[in-house]
Amino acid sequence: MPAWLSRSELLVGKEGIDTLQNAHVLIVGLGGVGSFAAEFICRAGVGEMTIVDGDVVDPSNRNRQLPALATNHGVSKADIMAERLMAINPELKLHIVKEFLTPEKCREILTVRYDYVMDCIDSITPKLTLLSTAYEQKQKIVSSMGAGGKVDPTKLVVADLYDTYECLFAQYVRKRIKKLGVDYGIKAVFSTEAVKRDSLILTDGSNFKRSAYGTISYIPAAFGGICASVVIRELLGYPIEMVKRPKKIRKKSKKGGIKKTEE
Repeated sequence: MPAWLSRSELLVGKEGIDTLQNAHVLIVGLGGVGSFAAEFICRAGVGEMTIVDGDVVDPSNRNRQLPALATNHGVSKADIMAERLMAINPELKLHIVKEFLTPEKCREILTVRYDYVMDCIDSITPKLTLLSTAYEQKQKIVSSMGAGGKVDPTKLVVADLYDTYECLFAQYVRKRIKKLGVDYGIKAVFSTEAVKRDSLILTDGSNFKRSAYGTISYIPAAFGGICASVVIRELLGYPIEMVKRPKKIRKKSKKGGIKKTEE
């Protein structure tokens, strides 16, 4: 066992370290959530990783994304993360895909059987492509829901995708993925905190995104940490506490009355 994993061995044992070193995890999306998730997966001792992201660092990324610095605007996020991951574990077997996720690329990537698939995409269309394809192939998946418009990390929980609530992003995903034949079975990390709607901005539609909510430094990292913990705990055979969607979720209208239950 590598000496740098000695503290981890104290917690999970030699068998646990061996299990992680023999695992292959796919991380799609290396933004605020995915970059931290990838680092946590690497530092846990996972021996093989595939990272996927076709984007480059933008100045607006610096408030929340691990690869983003004032000195690397315009540089591939995948390249930056690859260098960082290999510096953490020089023995890591790392596969790098510097492309946005088209349906064709998704099918190509998922010809490999992974021990776990991590969906850290923040755009609806590619997210649906990854989730529906991985689900169809019966690959284990954890998916990050919306980290924007939230400020309280203690509100993050894990549930089946269809049990998510108080997350507009998850609501869009649920409605559209149901039409693709996806049923229960996808673990989702989401926040039960009400979104701060006044932080919404419209975007130019690039990278499949027409709008975005404001973000704070620690929330995407917290999402990434919980996503990584789901993967690590499941690989080690530890239980995952899953919340259930309340039977009735009532939402206040602008006039002070009660609107219908969220779908």
